[in-house]
Amino acid sequence: MTKTFSTKTKQKLVQRYQDGESIKSISSEFHIAKSTLYYWVKLHQAQTTRAGVVVTPKEFDSMKRRLHKLESIVAVLKTADCLPSAPLRQKLEALELLHGQYNIHVLCEALDVSRGTMYNHLLRNKRNGAAFVKRRESLMKEIQQIYDESNQIFGAGKIRAVLMNRGHKVSEKTVSSLMKTMGIRSMRDDSKREWRLQGWEHRKSNLLKQKFDVNQPNKVWVSDITCYKLKNTYFYICVFIDLFSRRVLSLTIGRNNSTNLVRRALDTAYKNRRPESIIIHTDRGTPYTSYTMRNLTRKYNMSQSFSYAGKPHDNAVMESFFASIKKEELYRVRYKSEAEFRLSLEKYIHFYNSIRPHKYLNYQTPDQTESGFCNIPIITNKNT
Repeated sequence: MTKTFSTKTKQKLVQRYQDGESIKSISSEFHIAKSTLYYWVKLHQAQTTRAGVVVTPKEFDSMKRRLHKLESIVAVLKTADCLPSAPLRQKLEALELLHGQYNIHVLCEALDVSRGTMYNHLLRNKRNGAAFVKRRESLMKEIQQIYDESNQIFGAGKIRAVLMNRGHKVSEKTVSSLMKTMGIRSMRDDSKREWRLQGWEHRKSNLLKQKFDVNQPNKVWVSDITCYKLKNTYFYICVFIDLFSRRVLSLTIGRNNSTNLVRRALDTAYKNRRPESIIIHTDRGTPYTSYTMRNLTRKYNMSQSFSYAGKPHDNAVMESFFASIKKEELYRVRYKSEAEFRLSLEKYIHFYNSIRPHKYLNYQTPDQTESGFCNIPIITNKNT
């Protein structure tokens, strides 16, 4: 590792040489090359001027640079059309005219302006200048042309490479910024997925529109998910209900609010009913809008309907059901185990479908309401 010596140490070693000590002995003692010591001697050896002032070559060079800088400052003060006491805007405009003729440090020191302020002023003017705007517009035209020629595939890196081949000196960052301004981007790896999602967003409509009165079973089903905390564990409950009879068709319980939870509930409801064509109305949660769910509903010939964002009343029947199950069951019992919790929910669904009268159904049970439709099987629901 190279040892570093301070200016004061160098001066002391030079002084030892001037006092009669040999370069060889100093070099051996401090492990310094002889050529380095001779250079220090030349740099720090004091000389006396005609005026009797003792200076070293290094000090003399420093004085020369300082003198040149002061002369430049005087020249700036003579040329600039203002004084250091003038307003900042006036000083910046005066210094801009001299930019390129003098060092930026000299300009700023002459009129007492920080270099950061001066650089920002120059950059703003550059961006608003006619030449800058013209170059920007030219680049944007070239970028658009290259982008179109590539069938809208190329990104900033490839477009920049083509621009360089055409003689334009430009960075990839600049190209990327201009593309963002123009609202164009390259084709990405997930373009197929994005295309599907865009089409899916157009089809994510509210088919139900709060029309909860249905004249027959298996015409509209509604579904939602709620959460219940048992000791330190959260359980998610997914339910499907037939809107005609308000009958619970399926109920699944899981520890994750996932597509799999909803899929299991829908599979159970479908196997119990086997509808030919039906509308499924839910919220816009990910478990219902996932690609897996879209494929499953398409397989079962089901049309998906979604509540408007932030409109829970669009799925008021499910909101009412969850309010009932919480007041009548979940918040009235302290479950000792997960098994007891699951068994109690199974019993409640049987009570809800077969025993509990519903005001909406003229105080009949869901099973009684469906009894007139002989093709609708009455199957006891089980938790899955």
